[in-house]
Amino acid sequence: MKDGELDSIDKHILYYLQQDARATSSTDIAEKLDLSSSTVRTRLNKLEESGIIRGYHIDIDYDLAGYPLYTKIICTAPVPKRDTLAESAREIPGVTAVREIMTGERNIYVNAIGRDHDELNRISKELDELGLSIVDEQLIRDEYVCPYHGFLDDEELPDDEGM
Repeated sequence: MKDGELDSIDKHILYYLQQDARATSSTDIAEKLDLSSSTVRTRLNKLEESGIIRGYHIDIDYDLAGYPLYTKIICTAPVPKRDTLAESAREIPGVTAVREIMTGERNIYVNAIGRDHDELNRISKELDELGLSIVDEQLIRDEYVCPYHGFLDDEELPDDEGM
């Protein structure tokens, strides 16, 4: 990686990690790219240190885990306080994700889970107390996370899409 530019090897590493990071070792990736495991580990470390890889996250079915209510709370924050308020919202119990939006009045999206409506109401109240103005709330049935295939050109996509 040079000046934040991903080369073909870095892109391939990210592609394979997105497929299933938990079950994908540096050895697995090395075999697919015809590289040594140590080369892949070194590349992974650089991607992590640079902040390109921010973490490895679990995909939880909250309903099965006992949190049947999953909501997106759309808020407005004063632009000068947007980042601070977004950071504070992450600390509220039940909040699972926060997105800062760069344009428009609806500039903070908060994902939250709860066992019942009282928990969701508590979360909304705490967001309000922080100084976020709630514009809308959407009860989500389900959300699916999928890998970004754009790291590789069509001709670079492996024949064995899954690992």
